[in-house]
Amino acid sequence: MDRVRRGGRVRLVWVGGGPRLVHRLAALGMVPGAVVTVTRAHGPAVLALHGTRIAVGRRAARLIEVEEAGV
Repeated sequence: MDRVRRGGRVRLVWVGGGPRLVHRLAALGMVPGAVVTVTRAHGPAVLALHGTRIAVGRRAARLIEVEEAGV
């Protein structure tokens, strides 16, 4: 996810990292299949998901695999 530009809309495919990160992101709704919009791409990424904005550090963003969500 660390390469998605601002305004990009992507679908989460896989969340890597340890169980602590996976559980923390899942509690926020960031699970495989979720569609998010990147509202800020530099520094910590800010993602819009279900009307909420979530900040994700660059290190964690590298562990999230995404694909284009399309329309």
